[in-house]
Parts: sequence; C-alpha cells; structure tokens
Amino acid sequence: MPSAVDIAWLIPVLPLLGAVATGLGLISFNRTINRLRKPVAWILLTCVGASAVLSYAVLFEQLAGTPSIERLFVWASAGSFVLPMGYVVDPLGSVMLALVTTIALLVMLYSHGYMAHDKSYVRFFTYLALFTSSMLGLIVSPNLLEIYVFWELVGMCSYLLVGFWYDREGAAHAAQKAFIVNRVGDFGLLLGILGLFWATGSFDFQGIADGLSAALSDGTVPLWAALVLCLLVFMGPMAKSAQFPLHVWLPDAMEGPTPISALIHAATMVAAGVFLVARLQPIYSQFPLVGFVIALVGTITCFLGASIALTQMDLKKGLAYSTVSQLGYMMLAMGCGAPIAGMFHLVTHAFFKAMLFLGSGSVIHAMEDVVGHEPVLAQDMRLMGGLRQKMPITATTFFIGCVAISGIPPLAGFWSKDEILGQAFNSFPLLWVVGWLTAGMTAFYMFRLYFLTFEGDFRGEEKELQKHLLLAAGKELEDEHVHEGHIQGVLHESPWSMTIPLAVLAVPSVLIGLLGIPWNSRFGALLDPNEALEMAENFSWGEFLPLAILSVAISVAGITLAVFAYALKRIDLGELCAARFPQVNRFLSKKWYLDEINEKLFVQGSRRLAKEVLEVDAKVVDGVVNLTGLLTLGSGEGLKYFETGRAQFYALIVFGGVVALVVLFGALGTPVA
Repeated sequence: MPSAVDIAWLIPVLPLLGAVATGLGLISFNRTINRLRKPVAWILLTCVGASAVLSYAVLFEQLAGTPSIERLFVWASAGSFVLPMGYVVDPLGSVMLALVTTIALLVMLYSHGYMAHDKSYVRFFTYLALFTSSMLGLIVSPNLLEIYVFWELVGMCSYLLVGFWYDREGAAHAAQKAFIVNRVGDFGLLLGILGLFWATGSFDFQGIADGLSAALSDGTVPLWAALVLCLLVFMGPMAKSAQFPLHVWLPDAMEGPTPISALIHAATMVAAGVFLVARLQPIYSQFPLVGFVIALVGTITCFLGASIALTQMDLKKGLAYSTVSQLGYMMLAMGCGAPIAGMFHLVTHAFFKAMLFLGSGSVIHAMEDVVGHEPVLAQDMRLMGGLRQKMPITATTFFIGCVAISGIPPLAGFWSKDEILGQAFNSFPLLWVVGWLTAGMTAFYMFRLYFLTFEGDFRGEEKELQKHLLLAAGKELEDEHVHEGHIQGVLHESPWSMTIPLAVLAVPSVLIGLLGIPWNSRFGALLDPNEALEMAENFSWGEFLPLAILSVAISVAGITLAVFAYALKRIDLGELCAARFPQVNRFLSKKWYLDEINEKLFVQGSRRLAKEVLEVDAKVVDGVVNLTGLLTLGSGEGLKYFETGRAQFYALIVFGGVVALVVLFGALGTPVA
C-alpha cells in the first residue's frame, strides 16, 4: 500500500478534477447543472474533503519522522537545458496543505448556507474548488517556475471570486484593482525569477541559493545585482500578501462574498506571499540588507493596517485592515530571520481570522433580513448593536477571535505574536517598538468592532441613520433601500451550516498556540528540529517574561479603552480625538490618502498618457499612413493620363526626358557622354 507522500500529487488534482467536471457541465448543460446544485456541491465538498484527508495523512507522516521527498519529471529539455516539474513534500508544505484544505472545507460548508439563495451557487462552488486546487499546487511546487504558474492561477481565481457579483459596480472595480495591483508585483517576481536563473542556471530553491553564493564568491554576479534580484522576487509576496504600498487591493476585495474573504483574504491566498518568503529563506538569509528591507516593509504594513482599522465603520473592511496588519507581523518575522515564528503566526491567524470573517458573514446575513441587501447598510456597524442576544453562537465565536488576535494568553494569538515581537526585539529594537504599539491598537480596534456589533442597543431600525449612510455613500434614496423597523425580517442566528464552521474554528483559535510555546515548540520541532532545540536550550524566563508582560499589558490597555469608550460609554472618543485632532482623524479615515495618491498618479496619469499616445497615433502615425495613401492616389490619378497606348506619345515623352537631362547636366557643368 503506497504511503501518503507517494500519492500526495492527488491533493491538488482531486479538487481540480471536480472543478473541471462542474465547469464543463455548466458550459454544456447550464440549466441542468444549476438545478442539481446540492449534488454538485456535495461532489466538490467530497473532492476537497478527500484532499484534506490526504493532507492530514501527509502531515502525520511528517510528524512521525518520514523524510521529505521530491518527485520530478522532465517537462522540457533543449541541449543541456532541462526543466523539471513535479511535487515536493516536506514539513513546511505539509503544514500548509493541512491548513488550506481545512479552511477550504469549512468555508465550502459555510457557503452552503450563506450562498443558498444565490442564482450562481454552482459557479461559486466551482470557483472555490479551482482556487483550492491552485493554492495546493503552489504549496507542493518544487521550484520557482512551477510556483509562478500556480501563483498566476491563484491570482486568476481571486479575480473571479472577488468579482463574483460582477453586476455590482463595486465588485467589478474591486476585481480589476486586485488584478492590476497583483500584476505589478507579479511582473517584478517574474523578472526576479528570470534574473536568478540567469545568475545561477537553476529554478530550484536550494540550487539558486548555492549558485548565487558561488557566483558572488567568484565575482560573476556583483552584490548589487543579487540584491536587486532578491528584491524583485520579493515584489510578488508584497502584492500577494498585501504589503505596503501594494496593499491597497485587499480592503476593496471585501466586495466579494464573505466566504471568499475568509478563504482567500484571511487564510490562504494572502498567506502565499509569506509562504514563498519562507521557501526563499536559503537565499534571503545570505543578504542582511534584504532581510532588513523585508522587516521594514512588514513593520510599516502592520502599523498602517492597524491605524486605518481604528476608524473603519464597515465591519468587513475593519477586518480587512486587521488582516493587512497581521500580514505585516508575519513579514516582520521573515525579515528578522525567524521563518518559524512567521509561519506559526500564519497558522494561528488563519484559524481565528477565518472565524472572524465567517462571523462577520453571519452578522451580515442576519442584517440583510432587516435593512435590505444594500452592502452600505448591511455591513455598517452604526446600524448594528445588541446582536449577542439574537446571535449567541456568532457572538461567542467572534469574541474568542477578538481575544485571540489581541494576544491575550493562553489563546493562540499570544504565543505566535509574542514570538515575533521577541525576535524583533533581538534583531531590530526600533521595529519592536512599532510592533508593540500596534499590538495595543489591534486589541482596541478589535474590541471596538465587537462592542459596536454585539453589545448595546440595536440601531438598525433608525430610518434617518439609514438615509444618512446612503447619502454619504452617494447612493440613490429608493424605497427598497430604506426600511422602517423590522419590515423585512427579524434578527436570528444563522443556520447550522454556518454556525458549525464557526464552532470548529473556535477550537484551534484557543488551543493551537500551545503547539508553539517557546520552551517546547512542537511546531518548531516539525519545521526545523535543530532551531527548535536551540530555542529551547537558550530559553530564559528572565528574557521571556518582561516582553510577554509588556505585550499583554498594552493589549489589556487597548481592550480597557474600548470597554470604556464603546461598552460603558464613559469616554467619547469622537470628542476627545476626532474633534481635537481632526487632521489625524481625516488622515486615518482617508486611509493615509493612498487611494487618492494612486488615483492621481497611476489611474489619472495612465489615462493622460493614453490620451497623449492616442493623439500621436491619430496625428502622426495615422497622418503618415493617410499621406502615403493620398500621394499614391494622386500620383496614380496623374500618371493614368500618360498611359495612352500610342507609340508616338511615348516617343515624345522619351525625347522630352532626354532634353531635360541635357539641360540639367549642362546647368550643373557636367559633360554629357
């Protein structure tokens, strides 16, 4: 009987087969397949479920000590050039396989309830299966070129899923924005991959690391070129993992269905960039400057995301900027040379952030029954409040997620975030200060989200507030947008297909952090036993406790401020901060004006450039072409009168030509032979 690693190639193939079969069915028998929505959904769930079973089997084999394997075949060859493809199974990949399939399976189960009434239910499940397959293929890729192929497939699936409701203008624009911003990063990634191949002759991770080291030693590649190539490759993770300044697509991507926010923009696709940086550690570890740049970008990102989240009133966008901030923490760890800490936070964050996004979807699902399906109203926390009594499961799991992400022990977020801050303190103390302050901001804005949504009195019945929000968003005031009281429905808990995934995700959100305790990190022992052993041997309570106490203290301070401001209403932050510091409040609410800058520089700038190019095309290129045509037409029109068919006329022309030449040469003083 083959072992799990021997058939690990089936993990990405099974969801792909389901997606292809369903997709072909939609193309050929659209009405029939759409009527069979539940059987199709269960088939795709089974495909992803089978991949999950195989992924866990692979993970257990790696935990048992099974060595990593790499199975390759020749994809293309020309002379001495050989391009291998295949799959690799190692501890890092096995963790990611189990994580992605778990989240994907729970999101698909959740989507069965959330998308139950959507007319494109089958298409949605097909996209989910295709995305899952692409992400799994990226994880098992053994070299940079194969990763790039699946990297682009993941981006394509993201475009399809973000723009799933393409008839909504916001969703269509968000999909385009995500696609274009990611293309910027992917262009840099492609240039970096090709440059590294030129420098080393390899696409393999370790092969590139060894080849680059040798090339630097013998002087065939200058240091500046190696640095540029490494930073070009990093542009891909910058875009995919929403790092400053290429983070701007992620908050807008919340226009897609909420399950997509949980799957792609919290747990899987945005984690692909962090995963790739972890894969590239043998290369990046040779260049401390590259590590510092990665850490600096991550620090700016984590602070930026947290600061903008402070002022968000849209529930999903608040969580989106939280995701941006947490991805910054992961990149900070990677830049500090601590890939285990970064990957551990990726895993813990995936569980509690997926739970938070699915919880927000549960809230929005209930709000739509009250205020209508206009996203401006259904997602605005100013119309929420008091939902805990009506939605106890959603409220409880959301609260657990808030505590976890705030870094309160013993929940998962404390262990992973504290490890990152500890690594930052040892490597770049100034960056640690920023990360520490961000931890307090994180605790504040997360409990701000919780209190505004689940505590206090329900505000969704306020018709004047609904009108104000619609006007502020530039929406037309129509009768179906504004509702007096509970005309549409009554707030209620979501169905079991939506609450079960929340309950399941709550368990690892509480417990999984215990796998990474610094004095006995089982997570670290799986990824790098030597580093985990060294970490345990060098562990000191005298170093751990002060940093941990500082981290918990600032988180508790943030939670306390949120309690006084939004639960007890003892502090009016609007009067205290917004009124006294309007410029700061405007700066944060305008998202650091980065969208405006991008609009002015790149969107409007590219349009102006396109207009100039159009003018050149119309006046210069078209002018030359039109002039050529006119000259041809005119010369032809004139010459037709010389084609008479009479020999005497032709002789006269020849005679005239000879006379003209004699006169010309005579005038020039040239003797005529």
